[in-house]
Amino acid sequence: MGTKENSTTSAATTASKAAAASTPVYPPKPYGKILLTLQNCLLPDDKLTSTPSSVDGLDNETEIDLRILGCELIQTAGILLRLPQVAMATGQVIFQRFYYSKSLVRHNMETTAMACVCLASKIEEAPRHIRDVINVFNHIKQVGNQKSITPVILDQNYVALKNQVIKAERRVLKELGFCVHVKHPHKIIVMYLQVLGYEKNKALMQQCWNYMNDSLRSDVFIRYEPETVACACVYLGARQLRLPLPSSPAWFSLFKVTEASIRDICRRILRLYNRPKVKPEQLEKRVEELKKQYEEARTKARAGDADGHTPSPPLPKDHNAWGGFISRSGSHAMPERVKSPK
Repeated sequence: MGTKENSTTSAATTASKAAAASTPVYPPKPYGKILLTLQNCLLPDDKLTSTPSSVDGLDNETEIDLRILGCELIQTAGILLRLPQVAMATGQVIFQRFYYSKSLVRHNMETTAMACVCLASKIEEAPRHIRDVINVFNHIKQVGNQKSITPVILDQNYVALKNQVIKAERRVLKELGFCVHVKHPHKIIVMYLQVLGYEKNKALMQQCWNYMNDSLRSDVFIRYEPETVACACVYLGARQLRLPLPSSPAWFSLFKVTEASIRDICRRILRLYNRPKVKPEQLEKRVEELKKQYEEARTKARAGDADGHTPSPPLPKDHNAWGGFISRSGSHAMPERVKSPK
């Protein structure tokens, strides 16, 4: 009896070893990093130089114009929806962040702008219904095209658009790794003007806020900390009103900001005022051409897979799922993701 049990046990052990040997061994799946911080997340230099839109063939000037147009849509929609300015600012920063992860060719700019408005309104505790956001964007488009104002018809097209906005909102959250906190320089500007002795100068404070709100159309909040942006806005406002600032020592050194950073931000803000106005139809036409080329290439690649001749080309690294923004300051902890115990 014992001999039979031993033989059965040894046979089972041998079978399990054989099954384990035949089972393929996969390498451990790499995980991204989790970033928990109340500071603004900045992009690394490699993502700033090569955007997903440029990988898809979109030229730099068209991409900048599309980013500006998207931010203007968010700002205008926020005003019509009576959102607080902080919500409109959050939506524009999230919009800029998203398109450093995904391409403007593959993801519709207007739909993403609607999603950013919805998401920002929730983040800043002033939620708006998707129905209202869609109606406002439709109103803006009709006014821009000088058409008669008509409400959105609640048909299948409306339902499809509503679902697209919901999916776009989820996509933004996924690509940003749910790191959607934005620290704004509004209060920082007030504090800096108090230190400089200009807290009672309402004209200077309003001028600084104007520059700050305009800077949201650029990518300065992706490149620099809000304290640096605040210093640049104070610098521009003081120059505009011809107000003196301490120079010995330099006033910005008190806030641990360099002159080179301030000048770079100022140049980026002032370029916004010198850019020629481009019609949205021209930008949409350019994007549609590239989108058509992308869809044709994708269809051919899939056909090649089905025939077994040529494999489909892999997606560029720029289009991989977002792993979270990385702060270049090195002052924020980025703990590794730990696998949960079984």
